[in-house]
Amino acid sequence: MSGHHVITSAHVVEASDAVLRVRFDADRPTEWATEARVVFASAGADLALLELTDLPARVPSALAHPRFTGLPDDDVTVQVSAVGFPLFKMRQSTVPADHAETGRPTRYRDSCHVDGRVSVLSNRREGTLEVAVAPPSDEVGPNRSPWEGMSGAAVWHRDAIIGVVAVHHRADGLNRLAAVRVTRWYEALEEAELEMMRRHAGLPPHLLLTEEAFFPPLPSRLLSLVNPAELWQVTDAIAALPSLRRLDGLDTLLEEVDPRLAAQRPRAGSLRFEVHGLLRTCRRYPGTFAAVVDALRRWEQDSEEVHHVEHVLRRLTLKYG
Repeated sequence: MSGHHVITSAHVVEASDAVLRVRFDADRPTEWATEARVVFASAGADLALLELTDLPARVPSALAHPRFTGLPDDDVTVQVSAVGFPLFKMRQSTVPADHAETGRPTRYRDSCHVDGRVSVLSNRREGTLEVAVAPPSDEVGPNRSPWEGMSGAAVWHRDAIIGVVAVHHRADGLNRLAAVRVTRWYEALEEAELEMMRRHAGLPPHLLLTEEAFFPPLPSRLLSLVNPAELWQVTDAIAALPSLRRLDGLDTLLEEVDPRLAAQRPRAGSLRFEVHGLLRTCRRYPGTFAAVVDALRRWEQDSEEVHHVEHVLRRLTLKYG
């Protein structure tokens, strides 16, 4: 996680005075390991911060603070990924003679890189993210979960951590995992624990939601994917921009963006219906809608109205992108 600290789920570590062994790149040529101690373990957030206490002389430079973010509390579904060592990845192999005297069978858990999707409005009361994944076979029996060992895995959306895998609720089925949301940490951690997370793990003092942290590229076919009601939402947001409500605002915009749009400019007598016609025209010319949005951002600078346009487009991009 960083040069001297890692995070995991609180329930996977024992007492706060326990000495742990942390392995990196297990059973790989680049494997290295070190002892660690528990700095804090929060049951409410199911989060533990570990300090690496016996670092080797050369620590890989890739160990740097990650970026943390949250998801908007909105009707969106996003792509996520995580890596862990669940029970169903248990393997058995014969150790080669040059690695052991007996060559006896050994058992190990291999890594599992899962790609899944999070539907943001699920599990809000629990404070977790519901991660939908491909289900493994259920061959471990009724009293155990094939996902045992996945706890503590960071859940990534793009280049940021949005949660940590905590539990597999058997009632949800084999294709669902629950991960504690990063936003939950700000509610459940003590102030001293938050300060340690800020200092040692790079947790920001105030979490930016994904929609505020970056503007994802607009899908080229976004206007063809949205439903009619959503197209009107985009229409109303754009029609409210001050730069378009001034005299000849729409004409000036279209001349700057693309002559094809200017030539087919709708004439409806109402800015709302003219913007709606413009969006329908943009469907026929890939890339023109993104150019329109870029021009509007330049014109509006930091207006509240353009922030609302971006909010609407972010939500639709997360849904359809």
